Amino acid sequence: MMNKLSRQGRLRRMRGFTLIELMVVVVILGVLAALIVPQVMDRPDQARAIKAKQDIRAIQAALDLYKLDNFTYPTTDQALSSLVPKYIKPVPKDPWGNKYRYLSPGTHGTIDIYTYGADNLKGGTGPDQDIGNWDLE
Repeated sequence: MMNKLSRQGRLRRMRGFTLIELMVVVVILGVLAALIVPQVMDRPDQARAIKAKQDIRAIQAALDLYKLDNFTYPTTDQALSSLVPKYIKPVPKDPWGNKYRYLSPGTHGTIDIYTYGADNLKGGTGPDQDIGNWDLE
């Protein structure tokens, strides 16, 4: 009698999961993936925007050094290439592989340093948003 009860208990424990239990787990994993994946996928775009802002700050610092030596910022025609190699080496490209843009005199301030973002077109939102020295925090 004892062997029969212990044997039934072992069989119940070894039985595994039912289809319903497996489906519940699959649904929970699907909900979690739907919530988490968009958050994780957005991070590369945020990292590129942060990198662009850091590059613009570095270019701004090099331009300020140029102005200290020359009493004026380089003209738009002289562009950022006038900074190489004395003030910055080399002028970085934006995180999307395009050249940073430079205006002197600028439309937002004395000088404008900016990138058009991922689409390399003026305007846009999200990863396509323009990033310039006028909107750095």
